Amino acid sequence: MKVTVVGAGNVGSTCANVLAHNEIANEIVLLDIKEGVAEGKALDMWETSPVNMYDSRIVGSTNDYSKTAGSEVVVITSGIPRKPGMSRDDLIATNAGIVKSVTENVVKHSPDAKIIIVSNPLDVMCYTAYLSAKVDKSRVMGMAGVLDTARYRSFLAMELNVSPKDIQALLMGGHGDTMVPLPRYTTVGGIPVTELIDPAKLDEIIERTKFGGGEIVKLLGTSAWYAPGAAAAQMVEAIVKDQKRVLPVCSWLEGEYGQNGIYLGVPVVLGKNGIEKILEVKLNDAEQALLDESAAAVRNVMGVLDGMNVL
Repeated sequence: MKVTVVGAGNVGSTCANVLAHNEIANEIVLLDIKEGVAEGKALDMWETSPVNMYDSRIVGSTNDYSKTAGSEVVVITSGIPRKPGMSRDDLIATNAGIVKSVTENVVKHSPDAKIIIVSNPLDVMCYTAYLSAKVDKSRVMGMAGVLDTARYRSFLAMELNVSPKDIQALLMGGHGDTMVPLPRYTTVGGIPVTELIDPAKLDEIIERTKFGGGEIVKLLGTSAWYAPGAAAAQMVEAIVKDQKRVLPVCSWLEGEYGQNGIYLGVPVVLGKNGIEKILEVKLNDAEQALLDESAAAVRNVMGVLDGMNVL
């Protein structure tokens, strides 16, 4: 079993490291355009194997896609990161060109791979990869909901002083300020979160979740990497091990939730075939309105991309 991570920056290298430590694949290929970066990081990770007791092989390569041939899953993290004051939308032109090129090379060498996009702006980069890959929609998806839900759950755990393991939550929509956390579908040890936190505090946590990426950028001067890398690795594990995990994943919609021809975060069953099923939960009028608003924001960015003639 082989998994490839394209982009050996902070997110990509973290993802590869988590995959190796958890022995999710026999071989993990780390690829980057910068000479020596992927090779150096892969070697450094491999040298931890006797200490951390794993035997997943990690191979680094500079832009040699032949090394990725036969990958079961490919994670694409390539692209420039956000800087302070930069929105995800500012990244469109540059990152779309990068994602298009990477996707075409990936599919050339691993035509059956499931592709997980991490590059921002996430929803539109999924759209870019889907158009470039020319494969079934179930095999091209984005890592956003897993990360955003993790942030949401971690903030709730901090507020309640409980283990994040006992918090289950659902979050939908675009990856950005218009994401839609759903308190009605959030529980703590089976108890509705609305029974444990007052509405004003819960609204504060939801707002913090929406701007969670920006909070990290302000603190570090660049985008987060530990949580995004781990979130991508969780999706890889669900596919490689055919776990049938129910996770929020950026998926191509064809009528679900009243949306058509758009990538948007929704709950899915994730297994060996990629997105095996999109789950449609019942939304009330207010929740549906928020999802529609989020979809409109994503479509605006799609329109910008379509007008650039990048694809």
